[in-house]
Order: sequence, then C-alpha cells, then structure tokens
Amino acid sequence: MKAHVPSRLVIASRESRLAMWQAEHVRAALSALYPECTIEILGMTTRGDQILDRTLSKVGGKGLFVKELEVAMAEGRADLAVHSLKDVPMDLPAGFELAAVLEREDPRDAFVSNDYAALEALPAGAVVGTSSLRRQALIAARYPQLVIRPLRGNLDTRLGKLDRGEYAAIILAAAGLKRLGLPERIRALIAPEYSLPAPGQGAMAIEIPAGRPELQALLAPLNHLATAQAVTAERTVSKTFGGSCQIPLAAFATVEAGSMHLRAMVATPDGARIATAEASGRADAPQALGRQVAEALQAQDAAAILAVCASDPA
Repeated sequence: MKAHVPSRLVIASRESRLAMWQAEHVRAALSALYPECTIEILGMTTRGDQILDRTLSKVGGKGLFVKELEVAMAEGRADLAVHSLKDVPMDLPAGFELAAVLEREDPRDAFVSNDYAALEALPAGAVVGTSSLRRQALIAARYPQLVIRPLRGNLDTRLGKLDRGEYAAIILAAAGLKRLGLPERIRALIAPEYSLPAPGQGAMAIEIPAGRPELQALLAPLNHLATAQAVTAERTVSKTFGGSCQIPLAAFATVEAGSMHLRAMVATPDGARIATAEASGRADAPQALGRQVAEALQAQDAAAILAVCASDPA
C-alpha cells in the first residue's frame, strides 16, 4: 500500500542542539522521500531540560524528556516526535507507539577530557562526571580510586562544565558527539566489554499517536530492521527489571546474518556487586532473547542487587 502523503507534518522535538539535530535529520529524510510535503519542527523545553540540580533518577526518570512532546501530539500540535531512544520509557503511555527506529550511530561510551587520554590515566581522587548510574557503577567497579559526581544538562552544558575545570573527565555517549560534529572531543572510545551501553544507546526513535496507520506507513521506510531488532532485545531486558534510569542496567545487542548476540548487566551503584549474562539467538525473535538474558541475570540474584538500588538514597 502506497502511503498517503499529507501536505504538512509537524515534528515535536526538545530544543537542545542535539535534539534539534535529530529532528532536522528526520525532516531531511522525510523531505527526500516526500518532497511535496511541508515538514516543520516544533521546538519545546521539557521538564528534563529544566531540572538540572538533581539526578534524573531522583526527579522522575526518562519520561521527563518526552512528556511535553506527547502532550503536543495529543493536542494535535504535532504529528510525530523524535527521541534519543535511551530517553524513551520502556512502557509508553496509552495512546502512543513507536513507529520507526533509525539506524544506530556508534553505541559506545566516550571518555572526554582536556588533560587525560583515558580513564586509566586519571590520578587517584580525580573527579569524573556522569549522569548515568550505569556508567557510575562500571567506573566505580574498575577504578575505585576515582571520585564520581553527577553531571546534568545538555551536551554543550556538560562540555562547558568540563572546560571550566569542574571535572577532570566526563563520560558521554559517543553518538551525540559525532552527530554534532564534535568527534575531536572524544579522547577515547570505551569498548563495550568495559562499559556496556545502555538499552537503545545511539539509536533514534520516532513516536506517534496510536491509531494512525497512515503515519505508520509514511514512516516505515525510515525503520532500520537490524537496529529495531537489537533495541527490542535490549529494552526487553530493561523492562523485566523495571525499565527506569534509577537502576544501573546495561544491555547491548549486535545483529549479524540473522543472528543476534545480547549482553546485559545489572549492578549496585557503587559497582561492588555486578551480575552479567549473555546469549545468542535469532534476530527475528528479539523479545525471547531479551527474556532469556533477563532470566540469566535473575538467576544471579539480580533482585538482591536491585534491592540495594531501591534502598540507596543516591
């Protein structure tokens, strides 16, 4: 069925530079597919952008970055929203669905510093900034001599704090730096073996109001099957354990020739207890593989590890 092309589409986006880059990327892709359609971007500030003095896990989690965009869609002011997939809650509110997952950018974590070449080069007591409990746990486990402090704000804000000397180094997603044309800020890419990525890291997703088959058909060419399969497996693991940024959880899948390999981890925030699991299976059954790996984590007493997180005031 050929997609019906409307005369106008509105994309809701956060107003950060990275979010706007992502919205522009989707607009360009849609304009190339449907040159007869006028595509506009509605920039918005979300609660997640406004609250910068507390960690996300303390103020409501990932949904703070998408709620206002969903309201704009529900009110008819926007037709679709573009997100970094790792900001999207595992369970979308009733009335919304993901229509497409775009091809993934580099999923790795990046070490960013003006003075040091890598994490192992940092002296004892050096301050490392990260907004992620996952990164905090993994760094604390390997480098207990380092001091880890919260780092909030958009990409430019975080880089500014590093440049002002508030941190010796910060850890960011490589994808954002590359998308904004800042690959030179990356001093080292951290291999997944040492810093397993968050579910969906490096992938962009398009959310739409549910019950819009014409929009689904319009966006279908943007969906990248292997990426969509991989992130489905990753998000299945996360969903099993509550799916919030309040727990240090990693999940990363790779797809090759119809086969998928999935690795996952849960940890206490201080990195003292870590459970890891991995398995391979069919790429076209990502949820089954996600459940298999989640069960392997549960067999390693993941519940007890996560109970520590639930009681941890950090």
